[in-house]
Amino acid sequence: APLNYTPTAEPVSHHVRARQLLKAHPEVKRLMTRNATTALITAGCVAAQLVLAYALRHQAWYWSLAVAYLVGAFICHTLFVIVHEATHNLVFKGQWANAAVGIAANLPMVIPTAMSFRKYHLKHHSALGHFDHDADLPDHYEAKLIQHYAIGKAIWLFFFPIFQVVRTFRCRSVVPFDKYIAANWAAQIAFNVGMYLWLGPGAFLYLFFSFWFSVSLHPVGARWIQEHYLVLNPEQETTSYYGRLNGVHLNIGYHNEHHDLPGVPWNKLPELRKLAPEFYEPLEHHTSYTKVLLRFLFDQEISLYSRLVRGLPVESAVPVAK
Repeated sequence: APLNYTPTAEPVSHHVRARQLLKAHPEVKRLMTRNATTALITAGCVAAQLVLAYALRHQAWYWSLAVAYLVGAFICHTLFVIVHEATHNLVFKGQWANAAVGIAANLPMVIPTAMSFRKYHLKHHSALGHFDHDADLPDHYEAKLIQHYAIGKAIWLFFFPIFQVVRTFRCRSVVPFDKYIAANWAAQIAFNVGMYLWLGPGAFLYLFFSFWFSVSLHPVGARWIQEHYLVLNPEQETTSYYGRLNGVHLNIGYHNEHHDLPGVPWNKLPELRKLAPEFYEPLEHHTSYTKVLLRFLFDQEISLYSRLVRGLPVESAVPVAK
């Protein structure tokens, strides 16, 4: 397993491919639009979580745990994808309108993360692989603590939400608070208090478990590994997922396509791939989150250092135009 990140001086592959793609297929520009239907899906997912929370309000905690793992995590992950869409202003035209969708999608997750995610995720796009700016990269203490053993990686993935929050403190180029985050916190606190008073701790526990499993030790939590870990190709910094769960999770697996053209909403990403097959078919891709999860856990050649990092003193093998 690698003992440090893999350094690269190459330009971000997505920036290069986007220029080439737009030159070869200018027709893909028509895919850069918005999809207001996402707001309706948000309402449906929020309603589904509330119905399940209501049904579980008087049940034992282990029923909340089981339903959260088997059902709630999938719904919550879709809500997280909606937060991601709103982050890129792909639902409505105005920034506040998209923020409202993101905040609404965040409500059943219990923890107010939508607007903070927005700030750090946009920086992830602009500074992919730069350790001091990209909060998607694990801290060194994480990699050294977890190493490459299955039990360590399982514990790390289970507590992934905590590690993710801690990472943000190193990204000092991101202002950690603004009016959108204030609105996110205010709405979330009001929702949490109302839910607790209305439905009680059992329902609240179900919502919390659903959130936690959706981003941790669960097949859908393997998405954090699928996207940028060097699992299939040591030189391919982003890997897409083309599996059945794209139908549930709004094509979030089309990650190369998304990074190349972030202005394309989820419903147009498969069309982008079809319009430019010569750019995407040669790339390695995943077809199963469960396989990604199991390989990450049990392949000792994979560690948290299995990532490309920019900004280190290495020379590029490819000339870059000034």
